[in-house]
Formats: sequence, structure tokens, C-alpha cells
Amino acid sequence: MRRLLKRALKWLVVIALLPFALILLYAVDFVRPVSTLMLWDLVTLQGYDRQWVEFEDIAPVLVQSVMMSEDGQYCSHYGVDVVQLRGVVEDALDGESTRGASTIPMQTAKNLFLWNGRSFVRKGLELPLALGADAVWSKKRLMEIYLNIAEWGPGIYGVEAAARHHFKTSAKNLNRKQAALLAVSLPNPITRVASKPSRGMNRLAGVIQRRARGSGDYIKCLYD
Repeated sequence: MRRLLKRALKWLVVIALLPFALILLYAVDFVRPVSTLMLWDLVTLQGYDRQWVEFEDIAPVLVQSVMMSEDGQYCSHYGVDVVQLRGVVEDALDGESTRGASTIPMQTAKNLFLWNGRSFVRKGLELPLALGADAVWSKKRLMEIYLNIAEWGPGIYGVEAAARHHFKTSAKNLNRKQAALLAVSLPNPITRVASKPSRGMNRLAGVIQRRARGSGDYIKCLYD
């Protein structure tokens, strides 16, 4: 029994350390990571559409829109927005409904290594992975990976596949409205369809367009 327990503990340590080893591997530019959802689609024989695109071939308006929609402090934090996270914890302790506080590094860590669903267990695993990814990767590399693994519809992963699926164009040629619609669909791309926006989505996209135009210093870590 003791031998079995030791062996199980060793495997748990290996499993726990594997994502950090992959973070080091994914720092290499030519490596093209896949998400856990993409792997699940393969295992269940559903398949998926993902066409990797370099950061330089993604329209800046899309990067601006996603940042201002998902993580406005992306360039200034180190993987975790401590102020937002503290607010979520305080709300939870007070018994109030919690708001989202996931940064782009946190979402990237979740997509690459963890699972969907809200739980403190997943969030606890997500935090060190986000900090590790932000420490090892450049901000540009992190954004490149995020935009190439994000889900934009059933079996549609990455901004290039999303641009072609929803707007019959490339990630490089997205306009401001298309970029904003893709950004606001990210929280739930199954019910929020970028190419068939509801009135609420159009309203939110208008807000994101205005924020993207004024992003200025917020995106300085990505564009010199």
C-alpha cells in the first residue's frame, strides 16, 4: 500500500508540473499549442477548424477590441489583476454574486491546461499557471497564443478560422465592427454569434469600438 501511495504521489507531481514544462516549450515561436477543448474535439472525433496566424498578421483593431473587452490592464499586470481578484474574493465572502476577473493570461492558461466551468479549484490552479505564462512569454507571444486558441463557435478556434467562418475574410483584414463583434462574442461564442449579432451584441460592440479607438497607451506593450 505504501509503495502504491508513493507511486501515485509521483504521478500527481508529474501531472502538476507538466503544464509548467509546456509553458517553457510554448515560449518557442514555431510551436503552435492546442487547447483542451481542441483536444476533446479530436478525442470525440468531432474535429475542429484552426488556422494558426502570426501576431503580425492579425488586424490591430482585433487586438485592441479583445484587450478592451477582456482585459484592459493587460499591459500593466503580471498575469493576474490583483485589484479585480480581490473584489471577487470579497464579494464571495460577503455572499454576493461574483463578477468575472479573468485576465487574458488566466483565460489562456485555462484554455491550454484546464477545463471550462466555474469553481474555486479550477481558479486556484489557473492563477499560478497564468503567472508562469506571463513571466516566461512576452506579452506579444501570450496574445498570439490566446487569439489562436480562443473558441469562436462550435469547432471554430483561433481568429483566422473565426474571421473566415463569420465574415469571409482573413484575420488581417478585419474591420473595426467585425473585430468588436468577435470580441464581445468571446465570453460565450455558442450563444453569441458574431456574424448574427443580437441588438445587445451590437450595442456592446459599439462600446468596444469606442474603447478600442482610445486604447492608446493600454496596448503599448504590443505595438512599439
